[in-house]
Amino acid sequence: MADHQPFPAGARRGERPAAVSACPSCGDLAGRGYPECRFCAELVDQAWLQDWQALLAAEQLSEGGSGERELAELVLDDDEIGRFSWTCTDWAMTLVRCSHCASEPATGPLDCVRCSMAEATRWSWDHSGTPDVITPEDHALRVARAVLRAPHRHRAVVASTWRLLIPFLLVGELATTGQIQRVRAHVLAGHYEELAACATHVQLTGLPELYWRRDDSHRGDHQVRLDHPPPPREAEADQVPTEA
Repeated sequence: MADHQPFPAGARRGERPAAVSACPSCGDLAGRGYPECRFCAELVDQAWLQDWQALLAAEQLSEGGSGERELAELVLDDDEIGRFSWTCTDWAMTLVRCSHCASEPATGPLDCVRCSMAEATRWSWDHSGTPDVITPEDHALRVARAVLRAPHRHRAVVASTWRLLIPFLLVGELATTGQIQRVRAHVLAGHYEELAACATHVQLTGLPELYWRRDDSHRGDHQVRLDHPPPPREAEADQVPTEA
């Protein structure tokens, strides 16, 4: 990375939802139907699209014009990491196709090497070292969006956990690493529907910890037992996983 690269801030245009609400289209919490539900997709993608539209305007190009795809290819092929905002990098990926599998880059089958390379390039700069460019909340939202655009490239529990969290990330409510791990444990325990019924971030992330261990009395069948949680520990540091 060149020292002069400013890493333009992303997702600073427009207003975010003030509160979590039900999607008028799919009926789930708004954002949770991403990307299949059109309303949820527009709600999640608006921050990315607004930055892309600003870049198009700066380059005197129009949406859907012949130059938009060329600009997207330029953004993705640029060797100077950080020249464009992270939102524009992500949006450019939606406008081109992988030369190997013809999918949107980073969304193809697991054995597509070029998609794996595109996903690695997306995360090639240190988000934690540039909080003025991307906040922890926006980094988590970026991870959630990337996972839900290609759920088949991730473990089912990971995709389900981000789907549960994304409505709250949209309004700036960030879960700690420990809270995310607890949500995942409850998803693994088969409690997704109960989690999806949680109307607030506090309800979703304030779950008791689940402790799993293999039951040695049933060797070979991989059964697990759910132990009662010990007394509460001190609150975890406010961190977000750096990978999906």
